[in-house]
Amino acid sequence: MNPAAAAPLPPDSALADTVLERLVAVYAPAADPVRAAGAAAYMKHVAPFLGIPTPERRALSRTVLAGAGRPDEADCTAIALRCWRLPEREYQYFAADYLRRYAGRCTSGFLPVLHHLVTTVPWWDTVDVLAAHVAGPLVAADPALAREMDRWIDDPSLWAARTALLHQLRYREATDTGRLFGYCLRRADHPDFFIRKAIGWALREYARTDPAAVRDFVGGAGTRLSPLSAREALKNL
Repeated sequence: MNPAAAAPLPPDSALADTVLERLVAVYAPAADPVRAAGAAAYMKHVAPFLGIPTPERRALSRTVLAGAGRPDEADCTAIALRCWRLPEREYQYFAADYLRRYAGRCTSGFLPVLHHLVTTVPWWDTVDVLAAHVAGPLVAADPALAREMDRWIDDPSLWAARTALLHQLRYREATDTGRLFGYCLRRADHPDFFIRKAIGWALREYARTDPAAVRDFVGGAGTRLSPLSAREALKNL
C-alpha cells in the first residue's frame, strides 16, 4: 500500500448520510472553546478540538446512533472516511469508536481504508484504538492479512509500523510470537519515541500471557532494544 496514494473516496451510504447529519447536529452545540484549546495543546495541536469531554462525547454518540441500525462494510467505510474529513478531532474519535464496535462487519477489503486512517491526521489517540480493535480483529478473522502487517512494519509511516506492532495486543495465547518478536527486532533501532514505546507495550502485554518468553526475548536481544523498550517490556515482571 502506497502511503502517498490518493485518499479513498467514501462510498454512497444512506446510513452514513443519516449518521453524519445527526453527528454534526449533536456534537457541534456541545463545543466548549476553552476545553478545546486545552485539548489541542495536550495533543500537540495534531487537530482542532470541539472540547467535549470523553464521557459526554460517548453519551452524545449514543444519541446519534439510537435506532440507526447495523452497518455493512460500505457504511463503515463511508462513516469513517467522512469523519476523517471533518476538522475537529472528536469526529475522528467517533469514527474510531464506531469501527471498534463494528470491526466484525468488515473484511480484508477494509485494510486500505484502515491504512489511510492510521496515516492521515495520525496520533496515538486514534491509531492505538484502530490498531488493537480494528487491525487486530481483521487479521484474526483472515490470517492471510498477517502478510500485510509484514509490510506495514516496514512502512515509511511510523504510525502504520506502530499499528503492526500493536495489532496483537489482545491476542493473548493466540499471539504469533514469531511476528511479535520479529517486528520488535526489525524496528528496534527506530529513533522515534512512539515506535520504541510501542515495542515495549506490545512485549509487556504479551508478558501477561508468557512472562518467561518475554524475559528471554529481552535478555537475548540485549542492546538491540532501546532502554525505553526494554524497560517498558519488563515493567510488571
